[in-house]
Amino acid sequence: MQKNWWRQSNWHSKMDKSMQVSGMGERTREAYLRSMRQLVEHYDKSPDLITEDELLDYFIHRQNVTGWSPATMRICYSGVKFFFKHVLKKNWHLLAIAQARRERRLPAVLSREEIKTILALVRPFHNYAYLMTVYSRGLRLQEGLFLEVSDIDGKRKMIHVHRGKGAKDRYVPLPESTYALLRRYWITHRNPNLIFPAVGRGGHEGPRAKASSRINYCKYVLEKWCNSILRG
Repeated sequence: MQKNWWRQSNWHSKMDKSMQVSGMGERTREAYLRSMRQLVEHYDKSPDLITEDELLDYFIHRQNVTGWSPATMRICYSGVKFFFKHVLKKNWHLLAIAQARRERRLPAVLSREEIKTILALVRPFHNYAYLMTVYSRGLRLQEGLFLEVSDIDGKRKMIHVHRGKGAKDRYVPLPESTYALLRRYWITHRNPNLIFPAVGRGGHEGPRAKASSRINYCKYVLEKWCNSILRG
């Protein structure tokens, strides 16, 4: 089969449309489609030709040979099961029993003093403004990343968060200190739409940037400063 066959196939289109109708968000659809692409590439044949025994062998291979984590296996199971149940309309027993065990780990919780120390060391200013906003308002990284100027309600002191977990909108309180920080940061770039625009090398792209900073970069910044302070 040709490379990228899955993306160009009718099966890909049917699966994506079915997920949209079921109300799944964009990121969930992308993850489920990726899980099916990996299955198709593994057997190098159309998914409607894959048997139940082959699917069982695939799950065992990913778990025992590839060594996928339980979290990755959950995405694999969910995406593949959706396709075979709702697109191919298979009624296989395997689809009813396939599930990954859940890891039960205690999260690493930082004290307030540790968090204050980390944030105080963050440079440059746009990184500090972003991380401080995310932390103080309890936002997910991507929610903070895509905040727009129109989402900030200065009069009511509220932030409109669009398409959070489960593709749901919500409002969160905006204290005066965070509002002042956002205003102080926005003045540095004055982008007409975005609060945290992609700044580019040298930090000069902000005023005309049409895209937000990249989520991977924001995760890198957060991990970098957390690791530096925790290591002493």
